[in-house]
Amino acid sequence: NLAVTYHKQGQLKDAEDLQVQVLQLRKDILRECHLDTLRAMEHLALTYHVQEWLKDGKELEVQVLQLRKDILGEHHPDTLLAIINLA
Repeated sequence: NLAVTYHKQGQLKDAEDLQVQVLQLRKDILRECHLDTLRAMEHLALTYHVQEWLKDGKELEVQVLQLRKDILGEHHPDTLLAIINLA
């Protein structure tokens, strides 16, 4: 994944640009409730946090948490991970 490579190399703006593109494509093709779309949201939120864009990161993490609760239930491991990420 090129965005992950950019992220690991500290090229956060390049990673963010790719992650925004991926997220939009996944929303368009798979819709917002698809697990791959939620994963893309989660990755973008992490990049925002590393860039200290805490408000943007938190907004995405709240969306991910709510959607995972709705889709997977409150006790699913992915939902619990979203709770941890938000904390």
